[in-house]
Amino acid sequence: MKTDILIIGSGCSGLYCALQLPKDKKITLITKSDLESNDSYLAQGGICMLKNDDDYDSYFEDTMKAGHYENDRTSVDIMIRSSQDVIKDLIGYGVRFHRDEEGQLDFTREGAHSDKRILFHEDITGKEITSHLLARVKELSNVELMEYTTMEDLITKDNTCYGAVVRRKDGSLTTIEADCTVLATGGIGGIYRHSTNFRHLTGDALAVALRHNIELQDINYVQIHPTTFYSKDDKQRSFLISESVRGEGAKLYDKNMERFANELLPRDLLSAEIHKQMEKDGTEFVWEDLRTIPEDVLRNHFPNIVDHCKEAGYDVFTECIPVVPAQHYFMGGIKVNHESRTSMNQLYAVGETACNGVHGKNRLASNSLLESLVFAKRAAQNLTENYAEFQSDDALVSGVDLSQYEDRKTIENENIRLVAEAIEAENGAKPTKAEYRTA
Repeated sequence: MKTDILIIGSGCSGLYCALQLPKDKKITLITKSDLESNDSYLAQGGICMLKNDDDYDSYFEDTMKAGHYENDRTSVDIMIRSSQDVIKDLIGYGVRFHRDEEGQLDFTREGAHSDKRILFHEDITGKEITSHLLARVKELSNVELMEYTTMEDLITKDNTCYGAVVRRKDGSLTTIEADCTVLATGGIGGIYRHSTNFRHLTGDALAVALRHNIELQDINYVQIHPTTFYSKDDKQRSFLISESVRGEGAKLYDKNMERFANELLPRDLLSAEIHKQMEKDGTEFVWEDLRTIPEDVLRNHFPNIVDHCKEAGYDVFTECIPVVPAQHYFMGGIKVNHESRTSMNQLYAVGETACNGVHGKNRLASNSLLESLVFAKRAAQNLTENYAEFQSDDALVSGVDLSQYEDRKTIENENIRLVAEAIEAENGAKPTKAEYRTA
Protein backbone atom coordinates (compact mmCIF):
# COMPACT_ATOMS: atom_id res chain seq x y z
CA MET A 1 0.00 0.00 0.00
CA LYS A 2 1.27 3.46 -0.87
CA THR A 3 0.24 6.93 0.26
CA ASP A 4 1.67 10.44 0.26
CA ILE A 5 1.34 11.16 4.00
CA LEU A 6 0.78 8.61 6.76
CA ILE A 7 -0.69 9.84 10.05
CA ILE A 8 -0.61 7.36 12.91
CA GLY A 9 -3.29 8.25 15.46
CA SER A 10 -6.83 9.68 15.38
CA GLY A 11 -6.74 12.08 18.34
CA CYS A 12 -7.09 15.83 17.99
CA SER A 13 -3.50 16.38 16.83
CA GLY A 14 -3.63 13.79 14.05
CA LEU A 15 -7.03 14.98 12.83
CA TYR A 16 -6.15 18.68 12.95
CA CYS A 17 -2.89 17.97 11.11
CA ALA A 18 -4.84 16.20 8.35
CA LEU A 19 -7.17 19.18 8.01
CA GLN A 20 -4.22 21.54 7.50
CA LEU A 21 -2.51 19.50 4.76
CA PRO A 22 -2.87 20.09 1.00
CA LYS A 23 -6.01 18.58 -0.51
CA ASP A 24 -4.04 17.23 -3.48
CA LYS A 25 -2.06 14.85 -1.26
CA LYS A 26 -3.30 11.36 -0.47
CA ILE A 27 -3.45 11.03 3.32
CA THR A 28 -3.82 7.73 5.15
CA LEU A 29 -4.77 7.97 8.82
CA ILE A 30 -4.61 4.78 10.89
CA THR A 31 -5.65 4.20 14.48
CA LYS A 32 -5.07 1.30 16.86
CA SER A 33 -8.67 1.08 18.05
CA ASP A 34 -11.83 2.78 16.75
CA LEU A 35 -11.60 6.40 15.66
CA GLU A 36 -13.06 7.74 18.91
CA SER A 37 -11.09 5.70 21.46
CA ASN A 38 -8.34 8.21 22.14
CA ASP A 39 -7.50 10.42 25.09
CA SER A 40 -8.48 13.59 23.23
CA TYR A 41 -12.09 12.48 23.63
CA LEU A 42 -11.60 12.12 27.39
CA ALA A 43 -10.36 15.65 28.10
CA GLN A 44 -12.86 17.17 30.50
CA GLY A 45 -11.65 20.56 31.67
CA GLY A 46 -11.13 22.74 28.63
CA ILE A 47 -8.65 24.48 26.38
CA CYS A 48 -6.68 27.62 27.23
CA MET A 49 -6.78 30.79 25.16
CA LEU A 50 -4.95 34.07 25.51
CA LYS A 51 -7.83 36.43 26.23
CA ASN A 52 -5.90 39.61 25.46
CA ASP A 53 -2.38 41.01 25.53
CA ASP A 54 -2.76 41.94 29.19
CA ASP A 55 -3.04 38.24 30.09
CA TYR A 56 0.14 37.19 28.24
CA ASP A 57 2.65 37.65 31.06
CA SER A 58 0.57 35.87 33.69
CA TYR A 59 -0.32 33.00 31.31
CA PHE A 60 3.36 32.60 30.39
CA GLU A 61 4.37 32.67 34.06
CA ASP A 62 1.66 30.18 35.08
CA THR A 63 2.86 27.73 32.41
CA MET A 64 6.52 28.16 33.36
CA LYS A 65 5.85 27.87 37.09
CA ALA A 66 3.79 24.69 36.68
CA GLY A 67 6.63 23.25 34.57
CA HIS A 68 9.22 24.08 37.26
CA TYR A 69 10.79 26.54 34.78
CA GLU A 70 12.16 23.66 32.73
CA ASN A 71 9.91 24.58 29.80
CA ASP A 72 11.19 25.59 26.37
CA ARG A 73 10.39 29.30 26.49
CA THR A 74 10.04 29.59 22.72
CA SER A 75 7.56 26.70 22.62
CA VAL A 76 5.52 28.34 25.38
CA ASP A 77 5.49 31.64 23.51
CA ILE A 78 4.42 29.94 20.26
CA MET A 79 1.62 28.07 22.01
CA ILE A 80 0.20 31.12 23.77
CA ARG A 81 0.41 33.46 20.78
CA SER A 82 -1.14 30.84 18.46
CA SER A 83 -4.08 30.10 20.76
CA GLN A 84 -6.55 32.61 19.33
CA ASP A 85 -5.90 31.38 15.79
CA VAL A 86 -6.56 27.77 16.83
CA ILE A 87 -9.76 28.66 18.68
CA LYS A 88 -10.95 30.56 15.60
CA ASP A 89 -10.37 27.42 13.52
CA LEU A 90 -12.26 25.25 16.02
CA ILE A 91 -15.26 27.55 16.11
CA GLY A 92 -15.19 27.50 12.32
CA TYR A 93 -15.38 23.70 12.43
CA GLY A 94 -18.51 23.97 14.58
CA VAL A 95 -17.08 23.54 18.09
CA ARG A 96 -19.47 25.00 20.68
CA PHE A 97 -17.73 26.62 23.62
CA HIS A 98 -19.79 27.83 26.56
CA ARG A 99 -20.90 31.44 26.26
CA ASP A 100 -22.19 33.95 28.79
CA GLU A 101 -25.60 35.59 28.82
CA GLU A 102 -24.40 38.16 26.28
CA GLY A 103 -23.17 35.49 23.87
CA GLN A 104 -19.48 36.10 24.56
CA LEU A 105 -17.01 33.28 25.13
CA ASP A 106 -17.08 32.26 28.79
CA PHE A 107 -13.89 31.39 30.67
CA THR A 108 -13.27 29.23 33.71
CA ARG A 109 -10.24 28.70 35.93
CA GLU A 110 -8.35 25.57 36.98
CA GLY A 111 -5.54 24.68 39.36
CA ALA A 112 -2.32 26.77 39.11
CA HIS A 113 -3.95 29.36 36.82
CA SER A 114 -3.88 32.93 38.12
CA ASP A 115 -6.91 33.94 36.07
CA LYS A 116 -9.87 32.56 34.13
CA ARG A 117 -8.63 31.77 30.61
CA ILE A 118 -10.06 28.32 29.88
CA LEU A 119 -12.80 27.71 27.32
CA PHE A 120 -15.04 24.69 27.84
CA HIS A 121 -18.07 22.73 26.73
CA GLU A 122 -19.76 21.21 29.80
CA ASP A 123 -17.24 18.66 31.12
CA ILE A 124 -16.63 17.02 27.73
CA THR A 125 -14.54 19.67 25.99
CA GLY A 126 -12.21 17.09 24.42
CA LYS A 127 -15.12 15.18 22.91
CA GLU A 128 -16.69 18.38 21.60
CA ILE A 129 -13.46 19.41 19.87
CA THR A 130 -12.32 16.03 18.59
CA SER A 131 -15.72 14.91 17.32
CA HIS A 132 -16.01 18.04 15.19
CA LEU A 133 -12.46 17.59 13.86
CA LEU A 134 -13.29 13.99 12.95
CA ALA A 135 -16.50 15.06 11.20
CA ARG A 136 -14.57 17.57 9.10
CA VAL A 137 -11.86 15.00 8.22
CA LYS A 138 -14.52 12.52 7.10
CA GLU A 139 -15.66 15.10 4.56
CA LEU A 140 -12.23 15.09 2.85
CA SER A 141 -12.04 12.89 -0.23
CA ASN A 142 -8.22 12.70 -0.04
CA VAL A 143 -8.15 11.13 3.43
CA GLU A 144 -8.50 7.39 4.04
CA LEU A 145 -9.35 6.38 7.63
CA MET A 146 -8.32 2.91 8.82
CA GLU A 147 -9.58 1.71 12.22
CA TYR A 148 -8.10 -1.15 14.27
CA THR A 149 -4.81 -0.80 12.41
CA THR A 150 -1.73 -0.99 14.61
CA MET A 151 1.71 0.36 13.80
CA GLU A 152 4.21 -2.38 14.59
CA ASP A 153 7.32 -0.65 13.27
CA LEU A 154 8.66 2.16 11.13
CA ILE A 155 10.46 1.39 7.88
CA THR A 156 13.74 3.28 8.00
CA LYS A 157 17.14 3.51 6.36
CA ASP A 158 20.00 5.96 6.94
CA ASN A 159 17.94 7.93 9.47
CA THR A 160 15.06 8.43 7.04
CA CYS A 161 11.51 7.15 7.44
CA TYR A 162 9.77 5.60 4.42
CA GLY A 163 6.55 4.38 6.05
CA ALA A 164 5.42 1.75 8.51
CA VAL A 165 4.63 -1.90 9.11
CA VAL A 166 1.03 -2.22 10.27
CA ARG A 167 -1.30 -4.94 11.51
CA ARG A 168 -4.82 -4.82 10.14
CA LYS A 169 -8.06 -5.62 11.97
CA ASP A 170 -7.99 -9.25 10.80
CA GLY A 171 -4.47 -9.67 12.18
CA SER A 172 -2.74 -9.67 8.79
CA LEU A 173 0.42 -7.64 8.29
CA THR A 174 1.23 -5.19 5.52
CA THR A 175 3.39 -2.17 4.79
CA ILE A 176 2.34 1.40 4.08
CA GLU A 177 4.86 3.33 2.04
CA ALA A 178 4.70 7.09 2.64
CA ASP A 179 6.69 10.14 1.57
CA CYS A 180 6.23 11.48 5.09
CA THR A 181 4.96 9.99 8.35
CA VAL A 182 3.38 11.80 11.32
CA LEU A 183 3.33 10.06 14.70
CA ALA A 184 0.26 11.05 16.72
CA THR A 185 -0.01 7.93 18.85
CA GLY A 186 -0.95 9.54 22.17
CA GLY A 187 0.27 8.80 25.66
CA ILE A 188 1.69 5.90 27.63
CA GLY A 189 -1.04 5.25 30.21
CA GLY A 190 -1.55 1.68 29.03
CA ILE A 191 1.76 0.63 30.55
CA TYR A 192 0.51 1.58 34.04
CA ARG A 193 -1.78 -0.28 36.39
CA HIS A 194 -3.80 2.86 37.21
CA SER A 195 -4.26 5.49 34.51
CA THR A 196 -6.91 7.80 33.10
CA ASN A 197 -5.74 6.82 29.60
CA PHE A 198 -7.28 4.23 27.30
CA ARG A 199 -5.61 0.87 27.97
CA HIS A 200 -4.41 0.38 24.37
CA LEU A 201 -2.18 3.48 24.56
CA THR A 202 1.06 1.70 25.43
CA GLY A 203 3.73 4.07 24.12
CA ASP A 204 4.20 2.25 20.82
CA ALA A 205 5.88 5.24 19.17
CA LEU A 206 8.38 5.49 22.01
CA ALA A 207 9.29 1.82 21.73
CA VAL A 208 9.80 2.19 17.99
CA ALA A 209 11.85 5.36 18.54
CA LEU A 210 14.09 3.52 21.00
CA ARG A 211 14.70 0.76 18.46
CA HIS A 212 15.52 3.21 15.66
CA ASN A 213 17.64 5.63 17.72
CA ILE A 214 15.19 8.49 17.28
CA GLU A 215 15.90 11.14 19.92
CA LEU A 216 13.68 11.27 22.99
CA GLN A 217 13.33 14.00 25.61
CA ASP A 218 12.29 14.12 29.28
CA ILE A 219 10.70 10.66 29.18
CA ASN A 220 10.74 10.43 32.98
CA TYR A 221 8.38 13.42 33.17
CA VAL A 222 5.16 11.53 33.80
CA GLN A 223 2.23 13.43 35.27
CA ILE A 224 0.04 11.96 37.98
CA HIS A 225 -3.44 13.50 38.12
CA PRO A 226 -4.41 14.26 41.73
CA THR A 227 -8.06 13.29 41.56
CA THR A 228 -9.53 10.23 39.87
CA PHE A 229 -12.56 8.37 41.16
CA TYR A 230 -11.39 5.60 43.48
CA SER A 231 -12.25 2.06 42.39
CA LYS A 232 -10.82 -1.33 43.32
CA ASP A 233 -11.17 -2.42 39.68
CA ASP A 234 -7.82 -1.75 37.99
CA LYS A 235 -8.79 -3.48 34.74
CA GLN A 236 -10.52 -0.33 33.46
CA ARG A 237 -9.09 3.15 33.00
CA SER A 238 -9.49 5.48 35.96
CA PHE A 239 -12.30 8.04 35.71
CA LEU A 240 -10.95 11.57 36.00
CA ILE A 241 -12.52 14.10 38.34
CA SER A 242 -11.62 17.25 36.48
CA GLU A 243 -9.41 19.95 37.92
CA SER A 244 -12.20 22.32 36.98
CA VAL A 245 -14.29 21.20 39.94
CA ARG A 246 -11.53 22.39 42.26
CA GLY A 247 -11.29 25.56 40.21
CA GLU A 248 -14.99 26.06 40.96
CA GLY A 249 -14.46 25.50 44.69
CA ALA A 250 -14.40 21.74 45.48
CA LYS A 251 -12.44 20.82 48.63
CA LEU A 252 -10.27 17.85 49.64
CA TYR A 253 -10.57 16.16 53.05
CA ASP A 254 -8.64 13.52 54.97
CA LYS A 255 -10.28 10.58 56.77
CA ASN A 256 -11.43 12.97 59.54
CA MET A 257 -13.10 15.25 56.98
CA GLU A 258 -10.53 18.00 57.50
CA ARG A 259 -8.78 19.95 54.71
CA PHE A 260 -5.09 19.14 54.35
CA ALA A 261 -3.89 20.97 51.20
CA ASN A 262 -4.42 23.90 48.87
CA GLU A 263 -6.70 22.42 46.19
CA LEU A 264 -5.31 24.73 43.50
CA LEU A 265 -1.71 23.54 43.74
CA PRO A 266 -0.08 22.33 40.48
CA ARG A 267 -0.89 18.69 39.79
CA ASP A 268 2.43 17.19 40.83
CA LEU A 269 2.50 19.06 44.14
CA LEU A 270 -1.11 18.27 44.99
CA SER A 271 -0.63 14.60 44.08
CA ALA A 272 2.32 14.49 46.46
CA GLU A 273 0.20 16.03 49.25
CA ILE A 274 -2.57 13.47 48.68
CA HIS A 275 -0.11 10.55 48.70
CA LYS A 276 1.39 11.92 51.92
CA GLN A 277 -2.04 12.20 53.53
CA MET A 278 -3.11 8.70 52.46
CA GLU A 279 0.07 7.26 53.96
CA LYS A 280 -0.52 9.20 57.17
CA ASP A 281 -4.17 8.08 57.38
CA GLY A 282 -3.52 4.51 56.22
CA THR A 283 -6.16 4.87 53.49
CA GLU A 284 -6.34 4.17 49.75
CA PHE A 285 -8.09 7.45 48.93
CA VAL A 286 -9.04 10.91 50.21
CA TRP A 287 -12.42 12.63 50.01
CA GLU A 288 -13.43 15.34 47.55
CA ASP A 289 -16.37 17.57 48.38
CA LEU A 290 -18.30 18.97 45.42
CA ARG A 291 -21.12 20.27 47.62
CA THR A 292 -19.30 23.61 47.82
CA ILE A 293 -20.22 24.19 44.15
CA PRO A 294 -23.68 25.61 43.35
CA GLU A 295 -26.05 22.87 42.20
CA ASP A 296 -26.79 24.52 38.86
CA VAL A 297 -23.07 24.77 38.09
CA LEU A 298 -22.57 21.11 38.94
CA ARG A 299 -25.45 20.00 36.74
CA ASN A 300 -24.58 22.24 33.77
CA HIS A 301 -20.77 22.24 33.86
CA PHE A 302 -20.08 18.71 35.15
CA PRO A 303 -22.98 16.47 34.09
CA ASN A 304 -20.80 13.48 33.24
CA ILE A 305 -18.99 13.58 36.57
CA VAL A 306 -22.34 13.78 38.36
CA ASP A 307 -23.66 10.82 36.36
CA HIS A 308 -20.54 8.67 36.81
CA CYS A 309 -20.55 9.19 40.57
CA LYS A 310 -24.27 8.38 40.69
CA GLU A 311 -23.67 5.13 38.81
CA ALA A 312 -20.96 4.28 41.34
CA GLY A 313 -23.37 4.90 44.23
CA TYR A 314 -22.42 8.45 45.22
CA ASP A 315 -24.67 11.52 45.22
CA VAL A 316 -22.33 14.50 44.79
CA PHE A 317 -25.06 16.87 45.99
CA THR A 318 -25.26 15.25 49.44
CA GLU A 319 -21.95 13.44 50.07
CA CYS A 320 -18.22 13.46 49.35
CA ILE A 321 -16.63 11.13 46.80
CA PRO A 322 -13.43 9.04 47.15
CA VAL A 323 -10.53 10.14 44.92
CA VAL A 324 -6.98 8.94 44.35
CA PRO A 325 -4.07 10.06 42.12
CA ALA A 326 -3.43 8.11 38.89
CA GLN A 327 -1.10 8.36 35.90
CA HIS A 328 -2.61 10.91 33.56
CA TYR A 329 -0.28 12.63 31.12
CA PHE A 330 3.15 12.33 29.53
CA MET A 331 5.15 15.56 29.30
CA GLY A 332 8.15 13.84 27.71
CA GLY A 333 8.24 11.98 24.43
CA ILE A 334 9.85 11.96 21.02
CA LYS A 335 12.02 15.05 20.79
CA VAL A 336 10.82 17.54 18.17
CA ASN A 337 11.72 21.07 17.14
CA HIS A 338 9.31 23.99 16.99
CA GLU A 339 7.92 22.67 13.68
CA SER A 340 7.35 19.18 15.16
CA ARG A 341 10.16 17.53 13.18
CA THR A 342 11.88 14.60 14.88
CA SER A 343 15.58 13.74 14.64
CA MET A 344 14.71 11.37 11.75
CA ASN A 345 14.14 12.68 8.25
CA GLN A 346 10.59 12.56 6.86
CA LEU A 347 9.19 11.90 10.33
CA TYR A 348 7.12 14.27 12.47
CA ALA A 349 5.56 13.76 15.90
CA VAL A 350 2.63 15.67 17.40
CA GLY A 351 0.39 15.54 20.44
CA GLU A 352 1.21 13.69 23.63
CA THR A 353 3.73 11.36 21.99
CA ALA A 354 5.90 14.37 21.07
CA CYS A 355 8.00 16.60 23.32
CA ASN A 356 8.69 20.18 22.25
CA GLY A 357 9.40 21.25 25.83
CA VAL A 358 6.29 23.39 26.22
CA HIS A 359 5.16 21.67 29.44
CA GLY A 360 8.50 21.40 31.21
CA LYS A 361 8.47 19.01 34.15
CA ASN A 362 4.73 19.31 34.83
CA ARG A 363 1.83 20.33 32.58
CA LEU A 364 -0.43 23.25 33.43
CA ALA A 365 -4.11 22.31 33.34
CA SER A 366 -5.87 22.65 29.94
CA ASN A 367 -2.67 23.30 28.00
CA SER A 368 -2.65 19.81 26.46
CA LEU A 369 -5.37 20.25 23.84
CA LEU A 370 -3.98 23.64 22.88
CA GLU A 371 -0.38 22.46 22.60
CA SER A 372 -1.43 19.43 20.52
CA LEU A 373 -3.35 21.58 18.06
CA VAL A 374 -0.83 24.42 17.78
CA PHE A 375 2.08 22.14 16.97
CA ALA A 376 0.04 19.83 14.75
CA LYS A 377 -0.74 22.83 12.57
CA ARG A 378 2.94 23.82 12.53
CA ALA A 379 3.84 20.25 11.51
CA ALA A 380 1.40 20.40 8.60
CA GLN A 381 2.73 23.78 7.49
CA ASN A 382 6.38 22.68 7.66
CA LEU A 383 5.62 19.37 5.96
CA THR A 384 3.90 21.19 3.12
CA GLU A 385 6.76 23.67 2.70
CA ASN A 386 9.37 20.88 2.53
CA TYR A 387 7.40 18.20 0.69
CA ALA A 388 9.50 18.48 -2.49
CA GLU A 389 12.55 17.29 -0.53
CA PHE A 390 10.98 13.99 0.54
CA GLN A 391 12.08 10.78 -1.17
CA SER A 392 10.69 7.26 -1.49
CA ASP A 393 12.35 3.84 -1.51
CA ASP A 394 10.09 1.23 -3.10
CA ALA A 395 12.70 -1.53 -2.89
CA LEU A 396 13.24 -1.01 0.84
CA VAL A 397 9.53 -1.13 1.63
CA SER A 398 8.76 -4.13 -0.57
CA GLY A 399 11.68 -6.01 0.95
CA VAL A 400 10.49 -5.84 4.57
CA ASP A 401 10.31 -9.27 6.23
CA LEU A 402 6.86 -9.31 7.85
CA SER A 403 7.35 -12.66 9.59
CA GLN A 404 9.25 -10.98 12.44
CA TYR A 405 6.05 -9.16 13.47
CA GLU A 406 3.68 -12.13 13.67
CA ASP A 407 3.47 -12.44 17.47
CA ARG A 408 1.46 -9.36 18.56
CA LYS A 409 1.38 -10.23 22.28
CA THR A 410 5.13 -10.63 22.48
CA ILE A 411 5.65 -7.32 20.66
CA GLU A 412 3.26 -5.51 23.01
CA ASN A 413 4.87 -6.90 26.15
CA GLU A 414 8.33 -6.08 24.81
CA ASN A 415 7.21 -2.53 23.99
CA ILE A 416 5.91 -2.03 27.53
CA ARG A 417 9.12 -3.40 29.03
CA LEU A 418 11.30 -1.29 26.76
CA VAL A 419 9.46 1.95 27.52
CA ALA A 420 9.22 1.29 31.26
CA GLU A 421 12.94 0.51 31.52
CA ALA A 422 13.84 3.62 29.54
CA ILE A 423 11.69 5.80 31.82
CA GLU A 424 13.25 4.36 34.97
CA ALA A 425 16.76 4.68 33.52
CA GLU A 426 16.12 8.34 32.72
CA ASN A 427 14.77 8.76 36.24
CA GLY A 428 18.08 7.69 37.72
CA ALA A 429 16.78 4.18 38.52
CA LYS A 430 14.35 5.71 41.01
CA PRO A 431 10.82 4.27 40.69
CA THR A 432 8.05 6.65 39.70
CA LYS A 433 4.96 6.98 41.89
CA ALA A 434 2.93 4.84 39.50
CA GLU A 435 2.80 1.05 39.33
CA TYR A 436 3.43 -0.58 35.96
CA ARG A 437 1.03 -2.98 34.35
CA THR A 438 2.05 -6.63 34.26
CA ALA A 439 1.65 -8.96 31.29
